[in-house]
Amino acid sequence: MARKKKERCPPLALWLVTFSDLVTLLLTFFVLLLTMSSMDNAILTKVTLHTADLGLLDKRGSGRVNVKERLIVELIEKPWEVLDKKQRIKDLLFPDDTLPEEMEKSELDKNIEVLQKENGVALVFTDNLLFAPGASELSTRGQFLMDRLIPMMTQTDAPINVAGYTDVAEDVQDPLALSGDRALSVLTYLVGEGVPNKRFSLSAYGGDFPVLDEMGRPVDSDMNRRVEIYLKTARPIGGYQ
Repeated sequence: MARKKKERCPPLALWLVTFSDLVTLLLTFFVLLLTMSSMDNAILTKVTLHTADLGLLDKRGSGRVNVKERLIVELIEKPWEVLDKKQRIKDLLFPDDTLPEEMEKSELDKNIEVLQKENGVALVFTDNLLFAPGASELSTRGQFLMDRLIPMMTQTDAPINVAGYTDVAEDVQDPLALSGDRALSVLTYLVGEGVPNKRFSLSAYGGDFPVLDEMGRPVDSDMNRRVEIYLKTARPIGGYQ
């Protein structure tokens, strides 16, 4: 009896296999994109902060760190770069879309200065922004400006010195006392909003340190009546105690 011939399977369409693999890879890619787009921003921020090695970073609250606040911390922790990035720091702290209607950006730029200090960065505010004439109680818009600093301050452990300055020509009986009261008013508000009290020190100079011109002579300037918030972000060897 003759052996029955085995039927041969029809050849596979190899191009279909290749196409199937391609479709699978594309689906995997789009699923990955979708997953990344919905990933918690806090996780990404945490990884970025770790690799950036921000020595003074101290996350609080829910653990979420605003990217803008992180950028500000990065800038103020490099005082040697402040001269080139003053406007960048101002824009990050006080963006146009957050200012009250009665506060012009040009006025803000004129009455706020960012200074490089030996061990950190000083944010300087004239009394025009923080107080009524001759008064020491922080005004409503002064409180608004301080509120803008608090998120950044709570992301660092840097010591903070609040110093008051007045103009000897200002119509007050005791310029030194006024400068101290104004500095204390700012410090008290910041502490009341959650910045740890142990990080602060207070200074009052009255009219002893006016703004000087290029020849070293005192000049009549709104900056003579100011409060300096000095963040000592340049960590010394061994760190802060």
